[in-house]
Amino acid sequence: MKIIRVQERNPMLTGQLVKIWRDSVKETHLFLSDAQINEIEAYIPQALSEIPHLIIAQNERGTPAAFMGIDGQKLEMLFIAPAERGRGLGKRLVRYGIAEYAVRELGVNEQNPQARGFYEHMGFQVYKRTETDEQGMPYPILYMRLP
Repeated sequence: MKIIRVQERNPMLTGQLVKIWRDSVKETHLFLSDAQINEIEAYIPQALSEIPHLIIAQNERGTPAAFMGIDGQKLEMLFIAPAERGRGLGKRLVRYGIAEYAVRELGVNEQNPQARGFYEHMGFQVYKRTETDEQGMPYPILYMRLP
């Protein structure tokens, strides 16, 4: 696996990352319907273009297998292709974010217990809960930070 700081965000890369996002969300965000996923997906290319720091993990074939986005000291997004899960990519990316960008906090859907457990395993602790996500949708968010 190779971790790369993305300098140039081109349409081909964006397409690859949107696919990782979609496949990951379909597997981990079971509380979302296909229609809701399609609606959210429309915003992903813009989010990928605007996130200050976009980091990808490439597999041995040189194609993206996972990515994360960081803004300030906050992990804003972390998605792993389902076929690549369980191989330590998430740990490597989060550790990289902590070491290189001083990541200290994040938000996670309360309805995604696997993600919450992963972040707790990485040392993050819940400090706040909201009833809705940042878009005002009824998806509770757990805000977590490193102690």
